[in-house]
This record gives sequence, C-alpha cells and structure tokens, in this order.
Amino acid sequence: MPLRALPLVSVLLALAMPAFGHAAEEAEAWTPTETTLRANAAGIILPQTVAGLSLSRSGEVSNGGKGIDNYAQYLSQDGAVQATLYVYLPSYADAALAAYMTDKAVMERFGAKTRRTSYTSAAAGGHAGTAIRAIYDDAADGALTTAAAFVHAGRWIVKMRVTGPAERRKDVLAGLDGMIANLAFDDPGALHAVIPAKIATCPAADNRDARLSGAAPPGTEKGEIALPRDGRGSLCLRGTVETSDGRYEMLQQTGMEGSAIIVPIDDTGSLLAFEPAQGRSGYQLSMHSLGQIELYGVYDRIPSPRQIAAIIDGKDPQTTQAEATTAYAANGEVTVSVTRKSLR
Repeated sequence: MPLRALPLVSVLLALAMPAFGHAAEEAEAWTPTETTLRANAAGIILPQTVAGLSLSRSGEVSNGGKGIDNYAQYLSQDGAVQATLYVYLPSYADAALAAYMTDKAVMERFGAKTRRTSYTSAAAGGHAGTAIRAIYDDAADGALTTAAAFVHAGRWIVKMRVTGPAERRKDVLAGLDGMIANLAFDDPGALHAVIPAKIATCPAADNRDARLSGAAPPGTEKGEIALPRDGRGSLCLRGTVETSDGRYEMLQQTGMEGSAIIVPIDDTGSLLAFEPAQGRSGYQLSMHSLGQIELYGVYDRIPSPRQIAAIIDGKDPQTTQAEATTAYAANGEVTVSVTRKSLR
C-alpha cells in the first residue's frame, strides 16, 4: 500500500483557523494545568501562554486515542500570528531529517520567492545545541514570515511552527524563540544534540533493477537503520524517485558505499529504508511511519528508482503485505506481529 502521510506543514494550515474557546484535550495526549500543558507520554511541558501567544486548542492530529501524534495550537490575541507545536513518535526519529523535509515542504508550499534566512542550532529549554531553528521570509509572495524548530527527546520529535504576516515578523520570531526557550523536559538527559543536516552528492550509482531474493530474516522486526541521525554525520543524495505524487530523494551516508539507504516521504518521519541484510547479501526493505515499522523481504541489490516509485505508489506486488509489523505505543510498549510468507 502507498506509504504517505499528510505533511505537518499542510496539517498546520488545516488547523490554522480561529478557535472559539478550548476544545476538549485528549486525555491520552495532554494534561493541562492553570499555566502549562504537558504531553504525558513524552514528558514534555510547555506554557499555556508564551510571547504574546495563548493556547487555543490541543489534541491529536491522527491515530486518535494512541497519543503518538499530538498537537497544541496557539494564537495571538488578534489571531494574525498562529503557532502549532507537535509532539509525535516516528519509528525513525531524526530531528535533522524532520527539519530537512519541512524545509522542502515550506519551499514547495509558499513559492519560489520564499527565502530561508536562518538555519542553525539553538537551545531547547536552556540546553545548548538541542534544537534546530529555521526562519523563512517573503513566503507566499512576500505576505508571510514563517519559522520552525525541531527537537529530538528520547523517542519523540518536537516540532514548532509559527506563521504570521510579514509586518509581524518580530512577533513570529518572538513566538518561536519563546516556545523553544520555555520547553521543559521530565528527563533533560533524553535530549539529543542536533544540527542541520548536511546533504552532499553521492558518486554515480548503479540503478539497475533489483530482484527479491528472500524473506526478511527472523529477529529483524525492529528495522534498525545504521545511519547517523540528527545531523551528526553527512548524508549524500544517491538519486531521485519520480512518483505519481512527486519526487523523493534517495539518501545514503557519505563515503559509505554499500551502507543503508533511506527515501524520506514526508516531514512526519515516514520513509522507506534499504538496510544491508543480516547474515546474507542483499538489502532488506522496511517502511517506517508514525509509531510503526513494516518489514518486507530482501533484494539482491538496492532497487532502482523505478522500482522504489512503484513501492511508494502502492503498485509493487511484493509489498502488498508486510512480513512483520512492529508497533510502538506511547507508553513504551512494543508489539510485533509476524506474517511470514513463502516466495513464489
């Protein structure tokens, strides 16, 4: 089936409308007090009012009742400046990759005149180097300023987006910086050091079609991916994949031919991964999304861009049913369902 989710930049636009009063918070996701809002499972706390923005509503973006994809929306008093904080649980958590994919989504959504004017590390809740901060000016033909920040805490990604009219740029930046600075964490030791991703160009790749050569080895259901995360190692662009919905990039660790390859799908952590198979030659396919990994068989080589496009579009007959599915719950529980199948 197709591996796609609605990008958070699009979700923000859907949420960004005046809210009358407070909607009922999802008990599984949030606990409000008079002055704060706590993301329960993630152990992350934020103020209800920060830098001229006040909490408007909170709940779950998707996966209702699971508490793995949560949002809190803030508005200025006149509603012109809007902010959304997301706390979500991707099976492959990487703040630098989330920032990179959001950057692509912002540029696509707001047009060619949009300028990225800042893209640096920042301090989340007073902890240096634990956030990525991005500022975009002249968005929507000069009408808007939008800004974003990203934090990796334990298994969770925190994403903050603030948008407002260009003439309210000062308020937009104050809102974003206030949100970053006022985050609090039950376990500050769970914060990851993060820097913006560095994407180079890989040497020319062999793009011949691959052949499915075997089932996924038992015991590989966790779908680990041996790649540097949070910007702590350089990635390179191996190739591009053209699908019915757009273009996606094949990323690999720089200077590591034969290492894992990922194909990010959106800014929520959805991606395809081709990881060197354990105990045999070839590459094992896994699909990562919010709170879930689907494990598939082993290919004798990295599939070609044409084959990867078919997988993303849901047209590849070999990926109609996962051999194993690993689900990660907000409370830390992990459930593995195995459906081994024989190869024809």
